[in-house]
Amino acid sequence: MKLFRMIPRYIRDAFKSVFRNFSLSIASISCITVTLILVSVSIILSSNVEKFTKVVEDDVTIVTFLETSVSSEELETIKSKVEKIDNVSSVEIFTKDQKKEEIAKSAKVYENIVSTWSDDKNPLHDELIVRVQNLEKIKKTATTIENLDEVKQVKYGEGMVEKLVSVFNSVQKIMIAIVIGLVVVTAFLIGNTIKLTIFSRKREIEIMRLVGASNITIKFPFVVEGFVLGVLGAIIPVGLTIYGYSAFFNSFDGKLFTPLIKLVPPTPYVYTLSLILIVLGAIVGMIGSARAVRKYLKI
Repeated sequence: MKLFRMIPRYIRDAFKSVFRNFSLSIASISCITVTLILVSVSIILSSNVEKFTKVVEDDVTIVTFLETSVSSEELETIKSKVEKIDNVSSVEIFTKDQKKEEIAKSAKVYENIVSTWSDDKNPLHDELIVRVQNLEKIKKTATTIENLDEVKQVKYGEGMVEKLVSVFNSVQKIMIAIVIGLVVVTAFLIGNTIKLTIFSRKREIEIMRLVGASNITIKFPFVVEGFVLGVLGAIIPVGLTIYGYSAFFNSFDGKLFTPLIKLVPPTPYVYTLSLILIVLGAIVGMIGSARAVRKYLKI
């Protein structure tokens, strides 16, 4: 309980220590700031890529052309067979009669042509519109469907879809690797800053030991100092996240280049992300401080 009552004093002393070691503190805060800006950018990018991927998943379909020998009575049986295939989320029947009606409605000249087709002479193919759960497995799913006896051909934008998914995955992995690397570097830099602070207060720590202060009592102020450094380092990234992303969203009217690429709405997204940045900054600061105290003081 005494430790918690001392928290306001520790926070005050932490701010004093930040200003006493101003140049080192600025270095730590700057590193945290840069790290959190990149974390913010990567999360925003990942969120929008995930949103776009979801849109693509909803729009991309495997168009399955059935053999002309397939009768209308067999369509439901074939549909059930395709629905049982792994990774298939939904199947919709699009009959050749429906296709004939759509062609007729599209232009008068086409209406005149298709009107000459009788039901048994319709040259079009019945289709199954298949949606998948995971785009990464779409090629395997399409191959499985194409191997069915009743299927003549499948089309799903092969080649392009796989490249799109590959690019999305690469972007996310690269950003995660960069962020992890920067977080490690930041924790290391904060640790070095705290080490110098500890060295300058070595006599004070020795006195605290002599009067019987516990390890937690000695270490806690430095952890609080790391917390303060982390929160201070999060101020600029939070501001850029809230105002920067909102301005970016509004300037592009919520979409990027094409209506297909819709951006994540800023509210309440930016506030949730800002909270994540503050918590992450505080955690990185405390971890850096805790490691410095444990390894340097050996207490």
